[in-house]
This record gives sequence, C-alpha cells and structure tokens, in this order.
Amino acid sequence: MKFGVDYTPSHGWFHSWLDPDWASIDDDLRQIKDLGMDHVRVFPVWPYLQPNRTWINRKGVDDVRRMVHMAGEHGLDCYVDVFQGHLSSFDFIPSWLVTWHKGNMFTDPDAVASERELISVMTDTLAKESAFKGLTLGNEVNQLSDRPHPTKMTATPEQIDAWLDELLPAAKRDGTLSLYSVNDGVWFLDKHPFTPVQSATKGDLTTIHSWVFNGIGQGYGAKSEECYAYVLYLAELAKAFGPADRPVWLQEIGAPENVLATEDTPDFCRRAVEKAIDCPNLWGITWWCSHDVAASLADFPQLEYSLGLFDEHGRVKPIGRMYGELAEQYRDMKPADAKSVAVVVDVDETGNPVDRSTLGPGGSICDLWMKLEVAGKRPTIVTSSVADDASELSRRGIMELHRDTSPYAARFYSAVSDPAFESVD
Repeated sequence: MKFGVDYTPSHGWFHSWLDPDWASIDDDLRQIKDLGMDHVRVFPVWPYLQPNRTWINRKGVDDVRRMVHMAGEHGLDCYVDVFQGHLSSFDFIPSWLVTWHKGNMFTDPDAVASERELISVMTDTLAKESAFKGLTLGNEVNQLSDRPHPTKMTATPEQIDAWLDELLPAAKRDGTLSLYSVNDGVWFLDKHPFTPVQSATKGDLTTIHSWVFNGIGQGYGAKSEECYAYVLYLAELAKAFGPADRPVWLQEIGAPENVLATEDTPDFCRRAVEKAIDCPNLWGITWWCSHDVAASLADFPQLEYSLGLFDEHGRVKPIGRMYGELAEQYRDMKPADAKSVAVVVDVDETGNPVDRSTLGPGGSICDLWMKLEVAGKRPTIVTSSVADDASELSRRGIMELHRDTSPYAARFYSAVSDPAFESVD
C-alpha cells in the first residue's frame, strides 16, 4: 500500500513555478519524507509550460525535472500531472484556448496535437529521472467539459474517447504509469461526457478523488459512518465498470473544514483511511494536501487554507501526525479480503449506468450501499451485466445481490466545494 501527498509548495503555492524557491521546496520534500510518505504528486501549471500553442517553455519543463530529481533525493517517488487545468477553485487555461481565441481542448485537432506534443516532451524529459513513476494528463480535467463549469468546453463521450486514446499513449514509457484523473461528476452527473467505463478501462489505473463536501457530509452528517465510508463507496463504485482486478488509486482525499470541525479532522483521517483499505483493489492513498495555502494569498474558498498536513510554516498538524501513523501501520498490509455481497447498478449497452444520478450522495444506489456497509455486510458493486452472468458472479465470489427497486436521484449532491461557485445551465 502506497501512502503519499499531493504536494502544495509552502512558498507561493503553485505560482512558485514562476520563480521556484528551491531551498524552500527542498525543506518541504524533507518534511514530507520525514512524515513517512513514499510518494508525491506534483502539479506544474499548463499556461506556464505552454503559453503558446506551438511553443513549450523548456525552462519550465526543466524545473519540473529538477523537482522530480529532488523528490528522488529524499527517497520519494514522483507522479506528475500536466494539464492544470483546475486547482483549488482556480482554472489555469492557456490564453490560446480562451476569450478571443476560444477553443476546445478536447475536440480541436490543433489543440489536441499541441497537448500531445507537451505530454511527449514532458514524459521524455522526466523519464530520465529514476524517481519519475507516472504521468497524469491533468487534474480533474473532466470538470472543464460539462456543468457546472461556467465556460465549459463541450464534447461527446465519443470525442472524449478519441482524446484519451490520442494522449494516454504519449504519456506511456516503460516502467511508468499513464493516467488521467476525474472529479466525481464522472460517476454522478447524467450525460457527463467523461464516463465510468472510460475511467475503469483507459489508462493504467482507475483514479478517484474523494471529497465529503459534495453532499455526503452535509446529508448524512459529518461524523456519520456514511461520511467516513464515502471513500470506500467511491472505490467500489469505480471498479465496478471495468476488470474486476483493476487497481484503484485514491489520488485525492482531504478533510475539508467547510464540513468537518478542525478538531475532528484527525479522526476523520483515521476513519476514512481505515475504510478505504477495505477495498481489495486499492493501490495507494495520496492525501490532499501537503501544506496549507498561505494566508497571504487572496480569494481562495476558505476551506483551501486549512487542507494541509503541515501549516504554511512547515509545522506538522495533528491530522498530519495521524496520517503519518496510519502510513506506518498499514503500508505493509495484505490486500483486504474479497467481498461476497454486491449492490447492482443497471447499465446500458455501453456498460455505463442508466441513471448516474442515483449513484450520488443521497441517491437510491448510494443509500442502499451505505445501509449495507453500516450493517457490516461489506458490499461491493457490480453492473447488471455481471449480475446476470452466474459464472462471472461465481468467479468473483459474489453470493448475495441487492437491487435498487425504487430509484431516486441524489438528494444531497453538489458538484462544487463552495455553492457560491456553482453555475446554472
């Protein structure tokens, strides 16, 4: 089991790529290693790397390589995202895709060709570092494609298929992972162009981002078993739409203080991690984030200033100590036992859910799974096509099926961390 952090530089946040303070970065990485972490996920900013569609900032690429190298010097594996894309409520989209030059990163052939070139240059450069272990296309790129994004770049599922099939191979090298990441709109928003089947079949791992500000904490209660179990629900849901043995990376999980009280965050961390590791497919856990956003930086949603395991001065917080203890305790654990109870999700001819809205917080599928989990049944999730195949159920060891007999849409789900940012179509 891997335990790591999403690295947020303590000096200058991600704007630090414009003028890296390498001594500060070195201190940050040392603190992360001393906490007991084995990897970091880092976030270069897309417009800083590719400010023009046909010009890549090679100094910026070299800076990313330097950070990967420094992580390796501290004994940390390093995973790199490229298209940022979206970070902590801010979008970082190159000027050649917005306003007067408005384009579509998913469907415009020239844009996609430029994206492929950036990915190839990044991967070729970073692969020279032994600490480099994989590249993610970008952070939650799916939310740029659909509601509630105020200036979404629309696409169809077929166009997203083509985009992923074009870019993921460009990120692949021997011994490294090629991935993409999504927020929970993939699982819960009907007609969203990114689909569960894509997440469960494209790239080397399935990634999930677990945030209880999406209605789980508000609807079930911040100290409820359902709130702690949400991460496990998302992991079991994510693996339902692909091969039964496909690994799932919990690439983001955090303790947002717009839902949780500060004093409750260490216990939330413990309870959520101990739930997550009950997914037999779990590959690793990466906590959002390493360091608090500095109070001197303006206009973030308030919760963003308190998500770190360390404060902005590098002092480990109680939640950081807890996460470090959990890493030490569970890193060498055996995978969880297989599960024999399953909730059935009805799927269409493409293998995707007929009604994604039932899967979200307070939806009928989510409620059914939560009731079974709270009752100690350890449920997994299977599609209706698997449920109708007796030999496949036997192969997976599924002995008991539960079906949703009266579907209803999610009652609590919110697609954004702060309702003030939610837009209406």
